[in-house]
Amino acid sequence: MSAIATSPLDALVSHMQESALLATTNNLLDWDQETTMPSGGLEWRARQQALVARMVHERNSSRERGDLIAAVESDGAAMADPETVALVREARRDYGKATKLPASLVEEMARVSSMAKHEWAEARAASDFKRFAPWLAKLVALLRKQADCYGYAAGGEPWDALADLYEPGCTAAYVAGVFDPLRPRLQKLVAELAASKRGPSNAFNDFFVPIERQEALSRFVAERIGFDFNRGRLDRSTHPFCGGTHCNDVRMTTRYNERCVNDALGSTMHESGHAIYEQGLPFARIGTPLGESVSLGIHESQSRMWENQVGRSRAFWAWLAPQLSAVIGADASRFSLDELYGAANIVEPGFIRVEADEATYNLHVMVRFQIERAVIKGDLEVEGIPSVWNRLYKDLLGLDVPDDRRGCLQDIHWSMGAMGYFPTYTLGNLYASQLFEAACAEMPGLVDGFARGEFTQLRAWLNRNIHAHGRRYSPSELVQRVTGKPLSAEPLMRHLEGKLRPLYGL
Repeated sequence: MSAIATSPLDALVSHMQESALLATTNNLLDWDQETTMPSGGLEWRARQQALVARMVHERNSSRERGDLIAAVESDGAAMADPETVALVREARRDYGKATKLPASLVEEMARVSSMAKHEWAEARAASDFKRFAPWLAKLVALLRKQADCYGYAAGGEPWDALADLYEPGCTAAYVAGVFDPLRPRLQKLVAELAASKRGPSNAFNDFFVPIERQEALSRFVAERIGFDFNRGRLDRSTHPFCGGTHCNDVRMTTRYNERCVNDALGSTMHESGHAIYEQGLPFARIGTPLGESVSLGIHESQSRMWENQVGRSRAFWAWLAPQLSAVIGADASRFSLDELYGAANIVEPGFIRVEADEATYNLHVMVRFQIERAVIKGDLEVEGIPSVWNRLYKDLLGLDVPDDRRGCLQDIHWSMGAMGYFPTYTLGNLYASQLFEAACAEMPGLVDGFARGEFTQLRAWLNRNIHAHGRRYSPSELVQRVTGKPLSAEPLMRHLEGKLRPLYGL
């Protein structure tokens, strides 16, 4: 941060960076609440976060911020630099959104969501949606107010205003246009695999491994694929997430199941993908749009790529298999490479999204999109969510949901006030497949290198093509720039069908 502003641009950057100092302080409060804070501190923590959120909002929507942006926009010399043009464009976008929200609404959302996350965790443990429903109803009411403040295009709907916060330009109509043709293709593939008389062994997914050994494995793999523990840490939480304050302080969490190593391994690689993105953002641009991720869909592409294209590849397991005995115990040597690789790619409809295989995962996302779209629009009351959830799981995945814990209470996102968020997971899968195809085309032998524990080449490619740009390009522009094509579902289907059909003898 500049000690003395010598130009309108310097002054704007300084103002944004000071706001980032406050905002990222709130990130630490949130991380602490999810990992180490005693439950008795909840009410005071909610007030802390509400106050900081209000302070950040007041700075981001201040007349001073608007004047600084205008001053840079009128500075011809500064605007001759394409990076400055991108920075100011995004600053103007953020300022426009901030000025539409009253500080009281921002503060109330922060306070209620802080309390709601705790209530969600308690309700989930008790498998009792009715306990959480009043808090979710409060959040939905606040989200509707937020959507009204932001506004949305004629012919659109309130959900669009919320989705735009996570994926710029995203609308319910666009998502439906992606999901509607993708859904039957995924269901057809899942049905074909289920009907096959051949399939991979699931034995490794029922192999007992003490949690402390799984922690050692998680740290080993995360560090090997590129997470820098000198600039980050790995902890436990109910719902795995990645947070922190900036590229040199990245906090990620995972969770463990003694009977399923792949649960923790997949979660850790997923969060490592997020963390590697964060650590790859340019420190010199911290606090400005050029030092931030472009969208949650692109962010999710990074986590899903490391989890799936890398972590579920045969080459990855060819490297990891010989390491397992030393890290999790000699008994792991009983499993062959085929068994390990197969266990990572079992396709079986299940209740839990974060544990879902690649073929069924997006069906979970489609359930959430349909529900939150209806709730925000007012077509579905909060109290009716469990019955609609259960019906959709029966229709899309053929499952009878046994309880709320494995049903509509499994995800933390709605308790955070994050509606409009879930489709970014599927967009992330689409981005990941298309970007990975481009990386493989540009670097022949990339996947073969995984078998030798060589992940630096992919990480460097992502850093160069994705991370280093911050928000200089929109998500669609970035994908077009890197792959030469608009976003398509074809790379994802090629990835799924090309891997899973042979595994199931099809």
